[in-house]
Amino acid sequence: MKMVINRNLLFFTFGFSFVASAVHASIDSQRKPYIVYMGEARGAGISTSDEHHNLLLAVTGEESIAKSSKIYSYGKNFNGFAARLLPHEVKRLSDEDSVVSVFANTRNRLHTTRSWDFLGMPQTAKRRLDMESNTVVGVLDTGIYVDAPSFNDDGYGPVPAKWKGKCVKGANFTGCNKKVIGARYYNLENIDQENQSPADVDGHGTHTSSTAAGIAVKDASLYGLAQGTARGGVPSARIAMYKVCWGSGCSDMDLLAAFDDAISDGVDIISVSIGGDSRSFFQDPIAIGSFHAMKKGILTSCSAGNGGPYPGTVENVAPWIMTIAATSIDRQFTTAFKLGNGMKATGISINTFSPKKETYPLIDGARASNSSGDYYGNIRCVHVIVIVSDLHLLSVFVLNDDDSACDYGTLSMDKVKGKLVYCLGSSGQDYTIKDLNGAGVITSLDAPTDIAYTTIIPGTSVLLKDGYKIDVYINSTKNPRAVIYKTRTTKMRAPFVASFSSRGPQLISLNILKPDIAAPGLGILAAYSKLATVTGYPNDSRYSPFNIISGTSMSCPHAAAAAAYVKTFHPDWSPAAIKSALMTTATPMKIKGVDAEFGSGSGQINPSEAVHPGLVYDINMSSYIRFLCKEGYNSTTISLLIGGKKKYKCSNFKPAQGIDGLNYPSMHAQLKSAKSNISAVFYRTLTNVGYGNNSVYKATVTTPKDLSIKVVPNSLKFNRTHQKQSFKVFVEGGSMQNGTQILSALLEWSDSKHIVRSPIIIYKPSE
Repeated sequence: MKMVINRNLLFFTFGFSFVASAVHASIDSQRKPYIVYMGEARGAGISTSDEHHNLLLAVTGEESIAKSSKIYSYGKNFNGFAARLLPHEVKRLSDEDSVVSVFANTRNRLHTTRSWDFLGMPQTAKRRLDMESNTVVGVLDTGIYVDAPSFNDDGYGPVPAKWKGKCVKGANFTGCNKKVIGARYYNLENIDQENQSPADVDGHGTHTSSTAAGIAVKDASLYGLAQGTARGGVPSARIAMYKVCWGSGCSDMDLLAAFDDAISDGVDIISVSIGGDSRSFFQDPIAIGSFHAMKKGILTSCSAGNGGPYPGTVENVAPWIMTIAATSIDRQFTTAFKLGNGMKATGISINTFSPKKETYPLIDGARASNSSGDYYGNIRCVHVIVIVSDLHLLSVFVLNDDDSACDYGTLSMDKVKGKLVYCLGSSGQDYTIKDLNGAGVITSLDAPTDIAYTTIIPGTSVLLKDGYKIDVYINSTKNPRAVIYKTRTTKMRAPFVASFSSRGPQLISLNILKPDIAAPGLGILAAYSKLATVTGYPNDSRYSPFNIISGTSMSCPHAAAAAAYVKTFHPDWSPAAIKSALMTTATPMKIKGVDAEFGSGSGQINPSEAVHPGLVYDINMSSYIRFLCKEGYNSTTISLLIGGKKKYKCSNFKPAQGIDGLNYPSMHAQLKSAKSNISAVFYRTLTNVGYGNNSVYKATVTTPKDLSIKVVPNSLKFNRTHQKQSFKVFVEGGSMQNGTQILSALLEWSDSKHIVRSPIIIYKPSE
């Protein structure tokens, strides 16, 4: 049979196919990754993958698109999937009865020794080593460097029988040991193709893991700085790493996949030093993951964020999360310098370099400029103004050109090479000066700071008054010289809330105080990855088994370890009971900022005291459901969160009582307006976890004059362990005047053996 080809038809068909493909390609490029959260897992024998495919098929209308658009299915502990969706598909899925929420996949950020002694947990602290060795701390972070000394497994017994996790091998990662018993990585968007393994090429995950559960390593230091024994809070515990963070951040879908695995693997505590902008609870992967962890008896410790000292910046605010602020220990890092005229002063930095010469030539950014400037002799005109007075100095810091700040591209290598450079402002100029072969850098601070950054070359940051003296010296000397000395550690008064630590009030549940508690996060020495340089920059030649880092990322694993420590003594306690024990036994902050408990929560953790709190504020699942109903979540959502065949309604539950609707260890109320009078009632129930019978606890309230606080009843008697007793706290007062926004009080229950503390915070919003 002879085939006849119609060329016009062939061309039309081909052209149509090409256009259709182009249209499909254009539409596909508009697809964005979303997470479809569907509540509790369906249970054994039910294929969530088929359910997810059918939903996608219903909204896309094509089998091939339904298959290609799905990225990942969650189904071990909660139900949901990640997929690339178009806007109208997002809308249709959001309207499905089986769907709790649909939210865009976003990228979250990392919140980047002696600390345990400072917290009252010396190496000789009482421990239940059999329980501690069976405890697994799950860490969601940048990976782990198993060969670090802090993870040596000498003397460890077999992996706990309960452990169901995996150790995934890959690039720069040959396997686990009996200390680091699990390691997985998640890269669902294939962002990083080169480091497909749990290996830590950043250092952050190694640092946080060892802070929580590293073994004791003697003579640990960063090039001799902060020398001592580095150890975690539960040094006999095991570690499971879930690598969710890459160079571009930590994606929602990876975080959820890690939570799903960690819960099933058998971790006892989860530590997450990651966060992002506040979102409603069930559009937030950390809130979702920690909610399902809580249902399985696992407490999640999260960093509060590094958005301080600004109010309203606290992150990870779900009430089932333990949210951790960062405080100081009694050690600071100071770096001295000396000018050629003999003047000595001290700045702040982490400078690991000792000077190789007695002094070095000194120049400022203006004189090192790669552009021509107007000078009178050796003095640039702008500096003639500087010398007049401190007031003019402040003006100059605003008016100076970019070269005075040593901004990238403004300086001449010929002028900088081999010299110390003085720069206005402090914005990482050490990297610029290193690229120009400078010998070191002195930067000026616009305001005092508590954060010491590690410099890539000799460097220190000084206050304005000392910067002014440097400026005068350079302007009055033909051949100015100076030297920067290696950093020293010195004592300081502590603890105080670190300046960077995010502050409340929170923006989601307005009457729940966040952060919950504080832990050391300023200048923390812990293990580090040999796959990363000390500063993280490729042109840094220093590699160290330990590093000094600051951030709520560092405070979070301290609290996670404290929770694990308490759990070794009380394995049957709920996550809420463990959290309550840590909060009610915390040490109140002696050094308070204007933000009061919005900075520190209940205070600094005191793990040894938390083992015997006397009483706890426990919260069960039905209490959380009542709270969510009060927060406005509907019956359909509640049924999906609880799971099972039974349909639940908020009307099935006793309404949540009080202004906050939850049996929380702290008490907080935000006024509705700046002119509102104060009127709040808190309903609370305490559970006796002490060992003695016939305990009588009496209430004591410390309150400012503007508040009237009444506790009813003000005496509670417990006849047996696990007995519960309820009380109410009535808070009254007029409108807050004279610019006052925060009123802080304290409730203490005491039986002479235990003190159970709860801060009471009233907040007035700005007008």
